[in-house]
Amino acid sequence: MSPMSIAWIVLASVFGGALLGIVLRPILPERHLTSDSKDVIKLAMGLTATMAALVLALLIAAAKSSYDAQRNEVTQLAANVILLDRVLAHYGPEAKSARDLLSHTAAGMIDRIWPEDASQTAPPGSTTPSAEGFYDKIQDLSPQNEAQRALQVQALKLSIDLAQTRFLLLEQGGRSIPMPFLVLLVFWVTIIYVSFGLFAPPNATVIATLFLCALSVSGAILLILELDRPFGGLIEISSTPLRNAVAQLGR
Repeated sequence: MSPMSIAWIVLASVFGGALLGIVLRPILPERHLTSDSKDVIKLAMGLTATMAALVLALLIAAAKSSYDAQRNEVTQLAANVILLDRVLAHYGPEAKSARDLLSHTAAGMIDRIWPEDASQTAPPGSTTPSAEGFYDKIQDLSPQNEAQRALQVQALKLSIDLAQTRFLLLEQGGRSIPMPFLVLLVFWVTIIYVSFGLFAPPNATVIATLFLCALSVSGAILLILELDRPFGGLIEISSTPLRNAVAQLGR
């Protein structure tokens, strides 16, 4: 289910809770709406609101942490691609085929992660045969002196770092938002809105205010879910660092 669909469900649930409270108000006996009852309900809703705020903060922290980690890994990937190309350039013309393969692999990675057709997005850390064979291509180089041998060792290390970053992106490709937490949060917010509707006067201003607040809650949930899919959502990680790196390869 898409984040937008979930946001609409959250809006319907939360605002529906407020309307339910408004409908229940004239139905409930007066003894259920005494000042003592209101005080108990307010205390209970205060506790529920505190727990909801804690869960919301936890979800935001989890989504933002995952998003920042993957964005930093993309930047690190781009930096390692440029550095590896420079090392191979200093190695000499014998490494030209390895540099060409590096350029092809990096360009293919961009096409898989940020395709023109968004429905064909591949896992960010997925590999291709050219990516798998790049390490072997560097390993097959035959250094003629100590300088080339040192450059080969450095290139091998950088290629391992590239592979490690790719696999980190692959492993982090899953959702970081625990769905039970999200369901529980929506349930808590819904019952809070039921209490709002229960004690609010049923006029247009109150209903409009409750709707706007419910819309804000669903918008917050939408942003959290979009942060949780950084390679295909509204808050997408930019491909600019990797594209700039590919543009510098082979120079």
